[in-house]
Amino acid sequence: MPVHTIEWVADGSDTLVPGRIRLVDQTKLPGELVFVETCDPQEVWTAIKTLQVRGAPAIGVAAAMGVVAGIQGSNAATGAALAEEAAGVAKRLATSRPTAVNLFWALDRMTGVAKANAGLAPAELKERLAQEAVKVHDEDVAMCRAIGEHGATLLRAGQTVLTHCNAGGLATALYGTALAPIYVAQEKGVKVSVFADETRPLLQGARLTAWELMQAGVDVTLICDNMAAQVMKEGRIDLVMVGADRIAANGDTANKIGTYGVALLAQAHKIPFYVLAPTSTFDMSLGSGEEIPIEKRASEEVTCGFGKATAPEGVQVYSPAFDVTPAALITAIICEHGIARPPFAESLRRCHAMV
Repeated sequence: MPVHTIEWVADGSDTLVPGRIRLVDQTKLPGELVFVETCDPQEVWTAIKTLQVRGAPAIGVAAAMGVVAGIQGSNAATGAALAEEAAGVAKRLATSRPTAVNLFWALDRMTGVAKANAGLAPAELKERLAQEAVKVHDEDVAMCRAIGEHGATLLRAGQTVLTHCNAGGLATALYGTALAPIYVAQEKGVKVSVFADETRPLLQGARLTAWELMQAGVDVTLICDNMAAQVMKEGRIDLVMVGADRIAANGDTANKIGTYGVALLAQAHKIPFYVLAPTSTFDMSLGSGEEIPIEKRASEEVTCGFGKATAPEGVQVYSPAFDVTPAALITAIICEHGIARPPFAESLRRCHAMV
């Protein structure tokens, strides 16, 4: 991968704290590769909310590091008081976006570590939390690599994959989820091609997926979202690979708006439809996708995308950021532990138990 999406940069050489978060500002791509550096938790909240950092795994990493940023300058007299401050920072970060479960998973993990180590001196607890945030990052890299290895077994030389949104290295700490098999296959000398949906209204496929695949030397063709059916009809697509922001216990999967439509098209054309995501994206507390909260985005993203009016002023807009693909449309779900196939209620439970 050409860049690290997000990382913790320590100010010194002996400890992680003090330090800062360094992340790619994805709102600037593909025009500019710009990095944001911050140790302000409110700026982390804004980065998540405004999609400077996006993709469920990357959001989780940002949230974990955001907790550290929020407490590293604390003057708390005890570890217990610092743990309470960490919980407060986490509560604020949790309000940034509602759908990606990795956000809440990472925040729960950080507050759990803070509570379990509340007996430490404040300086020691700060370092312990920083170590945990870096661990969340490193585990994500390893998980994405494992997803890539498992997913690469589904690819054959000369095949073409359709993707939607961006589930590549920019959406994670490294490698990505849906794009990880393509990168791993390329490393092994198995060349595949990609058709990337532009992904309205914010064009993550056009701005991000196409950009990072080109940077990696992968053969990629960009199409408008409404071209997918025709491209499938012409026999140009062998399989679909998408990421996920939350997967319910029965396999229903929330992903970027438009994914559900792609899944329906894949079924109509008898094309395998694969979801690739780490187990941190599994929400086993939800019985089905009907319980997944769906974020609604500002109308301006549709009517005035990238600063140019594209609709009449004052028009009503409905803009869900995600949709839910029913498990019945999914061929398999690939996580770091392997390939889960229907019935997902059983296979996902087995994978989740391996965490």
